[in-house]
Amino acid sequence: MSRPFKTRCIGPLPGVTVFKPAGVPATELEKVVIHLDELEAVRLVDGEGLDHAQAAQRMNVSRPTVSRILGRVHGKIAQALTEGQALFIQQGGAPVERVAAGETRGKGRMRKGKGERNESSGVRGRRK
Repeated sequence: MSRPFKTRCIGPLPGVTVFKPAGVPATELEKVVIHLDELEAVRLVDGEGLDHAQAAQRMNVSRPTVSRILGRVHGKIAQALTEGQALFIQQGGAPVERVAAGETRGKGRMRKGKGERNESSGVRGRRK
């Protein structure tokens, strides 16, 4: 049995949930579904310019999870754009929880040896 998904924190819900080529009825197009957690990863990394570690902290997941999500969603977006398919944004996959902009759920943590280097002493320490 696989491990259950961790609840992912997302920001505001999108105002538009369908993107399609102009002039073609949606009923005639193949559909590509992007889940809310995938959209959030794209928003944080590609839209806000955060690195994967920062996006992971905001989403309450690990950095490798953000990298996997981005790889998956970038492929979906490329497929829809190059093959003229419709993009649908909807809930699915992992459970999500909405949080206010800039907030995270849970306490977060700092791994040993990953703190910022103190300029004066050259010693690593906890971030403030």
